[in-house]
Amino acid sequence: MPDPTATVTEVAGRRLRLTHLDRVLYPSTGFTKAAVLRYYTLVAPAMLPQLAGRAASFLRLPEGVDGERFWAKRVPPGAPRWVAGLDVTHRQETMHQVVVEDLPTLLWAANLGCLEIHVPQWRGDPATHDRLIIDLDPGEGASVLECCVVALAARELLAADGLAAWPKTTGSKGLHLTVPLLATPAREVSGYARELARRLRQALPDLVVDQMAKQLRPGRVFVDWSQNNSAKTTVAAYSLRARPEPTVSTPISWAELAACRSADELVFTPEQVTGRLAELGDPYADLARPSAACALPRATGAGSR
Repeated sequence: MPDPTATVTEVAGRRLRLTHLDRVLYPSTGFTKAAVLRYYTLVAPAMLPQLAGRAASFLRLPEGVDGERFWAKRVPPGAPRWVAGLDVTHRQETMHQVVVEDLPTLLWAANLGCLEIHVPQWRGDPATHDRLIIDLDPGEGASVLECCVVALAARELLAADGLAAWPKTTGSKGLHLTVPLLATPAREVSGYARELARRLRQALPDLVVDQMAKQLRPGRVFVDWSQNNSAKTTVAAYSLRARPEPTVSTPISWAELAACRSADELVFTPEQVTGRLAELGDPYADLARPSAACALPRATGAGSR
């Protein structure tokens, strides 16, 4: 059946057919597909540098957050010819994945119901990483407040190793710290991340867990060093999350993180994020600049002195 709300528009010289614009994707707030497309249009200048060159994985929810959800990695049949792609080998299989390089591609994906966009810590070659991710995941009974304590401790350890980190919320319960790197073998990045998690556990033994066992996590923060595996992806900065209410993985300042006294202070809606960008600018702007990249310490135990 034809979609009476469909519209054909041109975005940056690309022709897009946008469908079901009045479909409510977040029933608890009435947030529609049109609102999703508007949000991604407004944040695109800040978001696109975080996606460029990275093979995207999408969490698709064509009917909204109360409907079916599934992961999509391949460039789908019928995709416009101008959608950029990258061949990525997963175990024994090679997939041609979408690379979100521009606004038309971002809106094309959002129109398919791709609410969440996740990317790896590498561009082009999975064997070489240009980012280190520190994923702070609170267990039951803990919150983003405990994550803030661990994040500040991690910042000190990283600084001692000559590394700078940029914080963001996950849009869920935790925090991500992103460290821009000069091109570094994946195994070295993963090794450093695991060692950093161990150092954090030693510094905060009553608060930090660095092992996968879930029974260890209640009341503590799991430092998920495994997110630096080449096969793993992390929700991108400015991505919506597929939760009951629309929230955003939001870049924040270290001052905001240090001043946080309530978990609600680090929950951001799409409207709040676009307002922050207009008023405060993009806290992640410097992260994407080549001059921000640092060399990882040669020995993965560099900070264990």
